Amino acid sequence: MSAGQRAGRGIRRDLDAGTFQPMIDSFELYLLAGRKKPKTVRTYTEAAQWFAAAQLRPAGLASWQDVTAADVQRWIVALLGRGYSDCYASNQFRALQQFFKWHSSEDPDEPRPNPMAGLKPPSIDENVVPVITGDQLAALELACRQRGFQGRRDAAIISLFRATGIRLSEMAGLRVDDIDLRQREAKVTGKGGKQRVVKFGPDAALALDRYKRERVTHQRAFTPQLWLGISGRGPMTASGIYQMIERRGKLAGIAIHPHMFRHTFSHSWLDNGGAEGDLMELNGWTSPQMLRRYGRSAASARARRSYDRIMEAM
Repeated sequence: MSAGQRAGRGIRRDLDAGTFQPMIDSFELYLLAGRKKPKTVRTYTEAAQWFAAAQLRPAGLASWQDVTAADVQRWIVALLGRGYSDCYASNQFRALQQFFKWHSSEDPDEPRPNPMAGLKPPSIDENVVPVITGDQLAALELACRQRGFQGRRDAAIISLFRATGIRLSEMAGLRVDDIDLRQREAKVTGKGGKQRVVKFGPDAALALDRYKRERVTHQRAFTPQLWLGISGRGPMTASGIYQMIERRGKLAGIAIHPHMFRHTFSHSWLDNGGAEGDLMELNGWTSPQMLRRYGRSAASARARRSYDRIMEAM
């Protein structure tokens, strides 16, 4: 695969932006100076590269100043027409939105028009989010019930996911000093490097305590990162934790991935009457968009329970 291409969603994306690349390089420098996370930088810059390579260059354009709102709209329509989800197309739209917002104002002496001003992202179907059932959680915990370092570690990760609903990247970034077992609190670093403190219950505290007792015997116990690999390996990556969850899920007979814990935590919080503002704080959300999505899921569960109660009384 050439440097101008990257595999994405099962196909090869052409990222050869040609004459559009120098401005993308400047945008990347701006993002890095703003201490954006590597994943965010890659997402934003590759969205601009792909748009330039697949939409602008074939149309005969050679400069960002020539781009119009219609070019962006045609690109989003093309993505949806190729089978990409509305959520994926919306993410591409928002990434381009960040680029053009920067591009239009990066030179105060020469302001440029923003072709995306006034454009709205494609609407996203509000599908009910998948949640993990109580039986599935019990089966998953049973699949981790084994003595030794690996069993204790995996049980602690799953228990903390269940208790907090934190993101996969936040779980992978935890350090030993971030965990306070007495207060049952964890300090996590979310998107944009923003830190927050989340609570966890007694069950998660016990699982973490068991893991920490095993952890002190590890060859790399001196490592500040909380989660360590087996056979003396160093810290677990987000990918390693993802694979562990999938592997434990297979042992339990369920298909599962880490983000489903976030779905389940948020759904359960709202379904049990938890305050929406508190959930936004615990989950590190700055926009109510995700809150609305999980609120719909919880409302659906409450409505089904109400149906049973009301129909039984008729």
